[in-house]
Amino acid sequence: MNQRVFHWGRCVWITAASQFLSHIFAHFSSTAFFLAGFCSAVCVEVPSETEAVQGTDMKLLCISCMKREEVTASTVVEWFYRPEGGKDEPIYEHRKMNHEFPSRFSGRIQWNGSKDMQDVSITVLNVTLNDSGIYTCNITREFEFEIHRPLFTSSRLIHLTVVEEAGEDFTSVISEIMMYILLVFLTLWLLIEMVYCYRKVSKAEEAAQENATDYLAIPSENKENCAVPVEE
Repeated sequence: MNQRVFHWGRCVWITAASQFLSHIFAHFSSTAFFLAGFCSAVCVEVPSETEAVQGTDMKLLCISCMKREEVTASTVVEWFYRPEGGKDEPIYEHRKMNHEFPSRFSGRIQWNGSKDMQDVSITVLNVTLNDSGIYTCNITREFEFEIHRPLFTSSRLIHLTVVEEAGEDFTSVISEIMMYILLVFLTLWLLIEMVYCYRKVSKAEEAAQENATDYLAIPSENKENCAVPVEE
């Protein structure tokens, strides 16, 4: 009896796992999983993307973290663009107010920085093939201490290449293929386990039925003789 219960419990678990796997198959291509929690914001200097597709909006990422965020500082941000074989030309400046210089980017630059001025990124709208080149982000900070006001400067270079069509991301393709292979393997394993479970339960039921049939076929006299005598 315990063996039958074990096999039935195993079958129930395998069936539930199969349904869960089917659910993953149905929603794998359209579902994203996010891990959210309550945590304080942490500044991380992440490099910018260096390839853009023609006709899309491209965010030029420029992050300069402050080691002591509680210190007050005035920040000036300057963006420059240098075409292939050309010279740097100013295209954007943030000095309390945003200022866009007359250039090929006129009307196509959007400020995309943060309030604490650690993220001083910009977005180039509707990029063209002529927007390829080197972008420079210069950051100047003046810290406001009681005794002195030191200056801190840093620069970020972004070598941007604009292409006509988006290329296939090889890493994402490999990851997707491996995920599908894993799902297929798990599905086959579940099918094998379900067949094995079904056969085990069927054999257990057949054995129990045969035992019951054999017992009923024994004459009543033999059943009485099978009783164990009790000593006084």
